[in-house]
Amino acid sequence: MRIIIAFAAAIAFGVSPQLTFAQPSPAKAPAKVQKKAPAAATPAVEEPDEATKEFEKFRAQMEDSNPAELFEMKGEELWKQKRGPKNVALAESCDLGQGVGVVKGAYVGTPRYFADADAVMDAERRIVWCMVEKQGFKFDDIAKNPFHRENDPGAPDITNLVTYVAAHSKDMKIAVPLDHPRVHDAYETGKEIVNYRAGPYDFSCNTCHGSDGKRIRMQNLPNISTGKGAIKGVQGWPGYRMTGGVMLTHQWRMNDCFRQQRFPSPKYASDVVSDLLTYMIGNANGQIYRGPGIKR
Repeated sequence: MRIIIAFAAAIAFGVSPQLTFAQPSPAKAPAKVQKKAPAAATPAVEEPDEATKEFEKFRAQMEDSNPAELFEMKGEELWKQKRGPKNVALAESCDLGQGVGVVKGAYVGTPRYFADADAVMDAERRIVWCMVEKQGFKFDDIAKNPFHRENDPGAPDITNLVTYVAAHSKDMKIAVPLDHPRVHDAYETGKEIVNYRAGPYDFSCNTCHGSDGKRIRMQNLPNISTGKGAIKGVQGWPGYRMTGGVMLTHQWRMNDCFRQQRFPSPKYASDVVSDLLTYMIGNANGQIYRGPGIKR
């Protein structure tokens, strides 16, 4: 109930300390969400369609020379460099949950509760917090252009940093600490958000991602309420998107889902996005994260 009230207040008045929205883009006709034809009784395992098979072959070839590595390298430079008004390196000041400066395993261990910020944060939100609190950058400057854009030769610093951190959790198990009371609360709030229907088409996250066997156009839609589906929603982020030649983070993916629902966009690095990611990534606990990937 509290998240419904928060959504209503934010949309009605545009102001909330934890849930702040920008103005929505002009509405466009949504892509039709289609139910796949019922699967035969056997075999039990659903066969991917031909288009998916072909793309997976192409993805496998691309992974051998994934452009994400270029962003990882830039992120490593930024992590170790003394920067900002305070002339401090993140490597000597930022704790991502594994100890100051430690990046190994940090990505798969978030979202988590950070006592110094008194908030549950995903990896991207935490890095932004460190840039502001430890290095002295202004949040508003970071939030002006937080995501990589087409025809932009360089990704934002935050994208490079997230990619670098994520790469150091490759082939590790996802381990969101859901037993922590604050993380559990964030998970439950995220669960409410994915069920919340609103907007001009009465969509919710679960309209697309709440059951098995759905797709949009040629894109299969994972059921993020299950471990098998949730890992599909987590895997490959941050990811290099071939259609635009850009490196994009999981925060961007959440914002774009809001856009596709014709919702107003969440404030960058907000509680709402961290709660959603706590729910989705938490449902993928125990699954193996394969690192930054390739997207269509």
